[in-house]
Amino acid sequence: MSRPAVAIALPPDEFAPVSAELSEAGLAPIKIRRPADLETALASRRDIALAIIDGENDVDHSLEMYELLHEGGRDIPVLMVVSHRALDRLVNAPVPASLHDEYVTRPYSAESLRWRVEAMLIRAQTVDDGSGPVIQGGLIEAADWARRATTVVVFNPKGGVGKTTVAVNLGAALQVRRSQRVLLIDGDTVTGHVASSLGLDQTRSVVDNWHDEADDGVSEGLLEIASAHSSGMQVVTLTRSPLHTEVLTPQRVIDALGAVRRSFDFIITDTHPSYGPLNLSLFDHADRILVPVTPDLPALRAAVQFRDVAAELGIQDRISMIVNRANSGVSVADIERTVGIPALAQIRSAGMLFVRAANEGRTVIECFPREKVTEDFDRLADRLLPTARRTATQSRPAVRSLFGRREVPAGA
Repeated sequence: MSRPAVAIALPPDEFAPVSAELSEAGLAPIKIRRPADLETALASRRDIALAIIDGENDVDHSLEMYELLHEGGRDIPVLMVVSHRALDRLVNAPVPASLHDEYVTRPYSAESLRWRVEAMLIRAQTVDDGSGPVIQGGLIEAADWARRATTVVVFNPKGGVGKTTVAVNLGAALQVRRSQRVLLIDGDTVTGHVASSLGLDQTRSVVDNWHDEADDGVSEGLLEIASAHSSGMQVVTLTRSPLHTEVLTPQRVIDALGAVRRSFDFIITDTHPSYGPLNLSLFDHADRILVPVTPDLPALRAAVQFRDVAAELGIQDRISMIVNRANSGVSVADIERTVGIPALAQIRSAGMLFVRAANEGRTVIECFPREKVTEDFDRLADRLLPTARRTATQSRPAVRSLFGRREVPAGA
């Protein structure tokens, strides 16, 4: 079944990245410059499922496009892109409300806009027959939408804050206790030890495989390279040596991850504490970036540095702090004020439990399912699940929009 078309009426510098992102998602972007273009497209096509409109630079044109999308029995959802200073004009605009319309405020990332578009399309095709929401048939094939892994990167520019501990046990919590299909990637190309902590010392790395491919021409994807862990997670190590990693070009790694994205619910990548090209590419393509922070000055300073770097890279809407060793005497509120990032979750100190689990090549989730620290990871897992993300979005302060709906921040 063909995927929906999306009409895009944005300035050229925004159209290009948004169009590329939607194309990558399998959608068909249509460039709209003026209302006449939209009228022509609507007359000639029946697959336009959503429109993205610039509601700031030419409000009259925006309102004319909006009316075209809702006249003659049409009810095509609209995502209006505005700045905060344009809200006053839009709030009082004489436009009828539609249940499926939303707006997003600048600045935004193209990827966050893509996820918003996909969510809107799903909602537009959803009905509630009394037993809960069900996706109807039509332009969207439900199974295709569902099978797109959420990509999570675990990063802090300082080592020793528990990145691997968080990545491994979060993955196990999602796999074992929330029935999610998890691919765990050891992306630390210098000191990675995900596989060894899980008792998977004899597995082949991506570097090994890609070097062999260069010699014999036999290509394998991450699904073939992955090793199954006792938890049910699939585990992939990029390299076992910091040498000879030239084959790990950022684009090739991203392409490999993209190729398996429909086979998992979550792809979690543990990273090296650096701002190298591979990590920057992983950040750019991540849905969520988790920043483990311990209650000590070097770790806090590193997190503040990353907060500023994330703002410069335009990914600040995707970063969340995980307070590790949270029961060490420093309040979480103080850590949040210092770092300037809200804490998504708290993981209590449980050093000996982690050691005992690693000695068995297993996770705390498997070995100690009734311990409080396992409950901590359960709560973190729940906050990453789609329903939890929707709940968090709905709990934010409502702002009246052009369409009588609340504003949802671009990073949601």
